[in-house]
Amino acid sequence: MIDSLHNEGPDMVDRTALRTNQTIIILVLSAAWLAQSPPLVTFVAAVMLVGTAVPKASLFILLYRGILKPTGLLTAHPVPDREAPHRFAQGFGGIVVAGAYIALISGLTPLGWSLALVVVALALVNLVLDFCAGCFVFYQLERFGLFGSSNTESTEA
Repeated sequence: MIDSLHNEGPDMVDRTALRTNQTIIILVLSAAWLAQSPPLVTFVAAVMLVGTAVPKASLFILLYRGILKPTGLLTAHPVPDREAPHRFAQGFGGIVVAGAYIALISGLTPLGWSLALVVVALALVNLVLDFCAGCFVFYQLERFGLFGSSNTESTEA
């Protein structure tokens, strides 16, 4: 399937698209925290969840593909990878950010900002250290057969 992160085929992912997405998430959630703005948290949660459900509608990737890449500010960096782990990570992060918003509007302000900042921290780890915690969880769940991995062996004798 060719969609938001793929650049050269089903087993290639545009690393620059991923990094752009992570950078914008970090910047907007950090701005939300500094401004104490729950609506910005809602915006990020919506973008992340919509981008997970409908990759071609991912606003931050559309910004990359429609403006940053065509103007030459950023260039594609396709790498051999699968999109599924990255979509899982983004969806999980989107759920956590949505939970942050719910906590914020429910008066659980420290919990809300803590959840948002955990997502910022994990996106920063991914951006700087190239370790995707959500992808790691995906691979572990896949390893245990929860995603129909092709790596599982038959238990029949």
